[in-house]
Amino acid sequence: MATKPNTPKGTRDFGPVEMSRRNYIFDTIREVFALYGYRQIETPAMENLSTLMGKYGEEGDKLLFKILNSGDFMKGIDSGLLEGEPGRLAARLCDRGLRYDLTVPFARYVVQHREELQLPFKRFQIQPVWRADRPQKGRYREFYQCDADVVGSDSLLNEVELLQLIDEVFRRLRIRVAIKLNNRKVLAGIAELIGEPDKLIDITVAIDKIDKIGIEKVEEELAARGLGAEAISALRPMLKIDGTINERLRKLGEMLAGSATGNLGVKELQFVVDSTLALGLDATLDLDVSLARGLNYYTGTIIEVKALDTEMGSITGGGRYDNLTGIFGLPGISGVGISFGADRIYDVLGALDLYPAGLGSCTRVLFANFGAESAAVSARLVKALRAAGVSAEVYPDEVKMKKQIGYANNAAVPFFAMIGEDELAAQKVTVKNMATGEQTQIPFDGIVDFFAK
Repeated sequence: MATKPNTPKGTRDFGPVEMSRRNYIFDTIREVFALYGYRQIETPAMENLSTLMGKYGEEGDKLLFKILNSGDFMKGIDSGLLEGEPGRLAARLCDRGLRYDLTVPFARYVVQHREELQLPFKRFQIQPVWRADRPQKGRYREFYQCDADVVGSDSLLNEVELLQLIDEVFRRLRIRVAIKLNNRKVLAGIAELIGEPDKLIDITVAIDKIDKIGIEKVEEELAARGLGAEAISALRPMLKIDGTINERLRKLGEMLAGSATGNLGVKELQFVVDSTLALGLDATLDLDVSLARGLNYYTGTIIEVKALDTEMGSITGGGRYDNLTGIFGLPGISGVGISFGADRIYDVLGALDLYPAGLGSCTRVLFANFGAESAAVSARLVKALRAAGVSAEVYPDEVKMKKQIGYANNAAVPFFAMIGEDELAAQKVTVKNMATGEQTQIPFDGIVDFFAK
């Protein structure tokens, strides 16, 4: 018995309806990117592992899909390595991996094409990425990211612009969102003040899970990572700051007054918040001191967006990175970027029933097939309609009308056109509005004007 075909875990097929919805998301984001002056690039699906490894933290490195080397990949591998640490074996067998995100490949692109680029350089990418994660609701192994980044500028006005861009995208998609902010310098200042500056990575990885596992479990994880009870106790009030966003910033500034790094982070946050609110924002703007996003390359502002009206993880995230291109031999280029999670946005729009009506159909009018003469006339009219930019087609087979109308209904075609014997004699088309059932007769030479209106 043949095995039933299916997709790999954590991946999905998308049919015509799903693709029309996905393209609605991509087109909306692409239009806003262009409106804000971002230019599109693409990078390969695979990168050298040397490009990817060490950029996402220890946990991120474990989620990289690695690609076996071509040819006899086992040549020269001794049996001892087969029984040893899996990571060492993978390093010998694999030189390449599927990209984990679009930011690191973009940093590689900037360094590789530095002589061709005018800085600051504003780019966007809409491409799939892959993560060897455990599939669950809203989390897939293959998913699309829609990234916008600015490199070659230290100005915090870039952060302000990206927040405006985020707000515009979700305003157009009609999704109410909360934009959460933090700053890596604030996290570094906190680590410094609680006496654990060397454990910044341990602290950020743990506190980033507060929304998922709660503060008690986070404190247990911090203890397991080597933080003392006194340090954990000192950290607790910093994670529980309340009030309006400006009140939280004031309290945070007071707490971090003894740390130059932390104080600078608060000042950067204050500028971004004040400038953004002065321009106006539909989204809710919030400060979240626990927000770390788990990626080692962030050095300043950290951004995360969540939908307000349905349970879902982060649907957009990003931040400032000052040193990423330095890893590839080009220090001193600062960047800031955001990434829209298209697959999660897709699920949010579906859960909230926010897709525009008629997205599932690409054909505006379907001509019935009553036989060779009718089909020939219909084909000429379809050609004229297509030349005028109206999507039209002729049903290919001469079958019962019930089947042809059923096809139009299932394909969500709004108009059904009929040219039977009477219509051929009168040189007219009977057009049925599939939503209302109303029928109208249109002369052959008036059909383009009718549908072009």
